Amino acid sequence: MPRFMSLIRIDEQNQNPGPEFEKRMGALFEEITKAGVMLETAGLTPTSQGTRVTWSGGRLSCTDGPFTETKEVIGGYAILQVKDKAEALEWTKRFLQIHPESWTVTSEVRQIDEAPGA
Repeated sequence: MPRFMSLIRIDEQNQNPGPEFEKRMGALFEEITKAGVMLETAGLTPTSQGTRVTWSGGRLSCTDGPFTETKEVIGGYAILQVKDKAEALEWTKRFLQIHPESWTVTSEVRQIDEAPGA
């Protein structure tokens, strides 16, 4: 079965949504794990703790966070193993709908490019 990566883009300024959000998220993660779909997931530390490494013009440069020029950053990821992209999108939509309505959360869903039989 194909694997998909969901890259979760968030606004780092979002406030902690509270225990109800955590409860809903925990229930979804339990369901998706029992279904054998969730292979791995994690949140990422804030951009203030990150470094961007860029290759441009034959030179490397490093920029320590926070990255103030961007409002939306990758805040986490999930690796899903599903029958097709449609199923990956359905799980992703359910994940996004758990978030508070006042938030903007985006997920980029892409199939992992694997050699046949991998």
